[in-house]
Amino acid sequence: MTSSRLPVLVTGGAGYIGSHAVLALLDAGWPVVVIDDLSTGFDWAVPREAVFVRGDIADGGLVAQLIAEHRIGAVMHFAGSIIVPESVAQPLEYYENNTARSRALIASAVEGGVRHFIFSSTAATYGIPDRVPIPETARTEPINPYGWSKLMTERMLKDSAAAYDLNFCALRYFNVAGADPRGRAGQSTRGATHLIKVAVEAAIGARGHVDVYGTDYDTPDGTGIRDYIHVSDLAAAHLSALERLVAAPDDNMILNCGYGTGFSVLEVLDSVDRVAEVSLERLFSPRRPGDPPALVADNRAILAALPWRPERDRLDLIVADALAWERRLASRRS
Repeated sequence: MTSSRLPVLVTGGAGYIGSHAVLALLDAGWPVVVIDDLSTGFDWAVPREAVFVRGDIADGGLVAQLIAEHRIGAVMHFAGSIIVPESVAQPLEYYENNTARSRALIASAVEGGVRHFIFSSTAATYGIPDRVPIPETARTEPINPYGWSKLMTERMLKDSAAAYDLNFCALRYFNVAGADPRGRAGQSTRGATHLIKVAVEAAIGARGHVDVYGTDYDTPDGTGIRDYIHVSDLAAAHLSALERLVAAPDDNMILNCGYGTGFSVLEVLDSVDRVAEVSLERLFSPRRPGDPPALVADNRAILAALPWRPERDRLDLIVADALAWERRLASRRS
């Protein structure tokens, strides 16, 4: 086995983004071990080519066993809670699940001699940005516990990389959407809150309407603007970051993952109407707590640091892949 194909432990690999990363790794020939407690993931989402273990990433004994048994050389850490309004209502649960459990996982990785760590971070670390698009050098002042829980983990990784034989890449996601173009994976969680997921559910009749939270933002149409990145492009960014960490063991990186283009809520719903040939009912509601008006990535750093280039960076294409997966899910459940 060559050093460029070290076995990778993927936490949360039965979930939405993690399962796409597993596919990208396997497609590129990396051995993969998945650990997931299935609180939001699905065992059927893990390909047969990967080793799957149901368990808690904070279970130090289990993680140590997996690292030793499979000679794990890298960790991709996706496991965690991700719903911003829920983090405002249940902050301690988020600090437990996202921060305390991440601390336990990092400790297990260090103790087991794992050299490379890739972390699923978020644009929520920026809070309300001073300028848009947002560079990685922008002030990090989260406005919700979700963002703080992720920023704390970034800090732990920085300090661990300085103290131990470990390098890391934290990828700050903007809004992830879409599904595997080959129909192998997609967003499958019931009751999901991501806009494109909600909208394509409504497009196939699984929801009666789409709620639009906030119409008084300082944006062209008054609704929030987000940078939507296709989940397969995001998975490819993880693979590219892993290859960089292996090739340059002294490098540590924090990189935005986005396209540098923002779309408002209403523009997204117009795209779904267009692609699905429907007319979604839109119900307008007040802003949700913890939502900034606009989050758009300055992605120049990732384009400079990695050979990664987006391949599915058109809104209608993202929506089309999400819609195809939603129809596939509906047929699976019927």
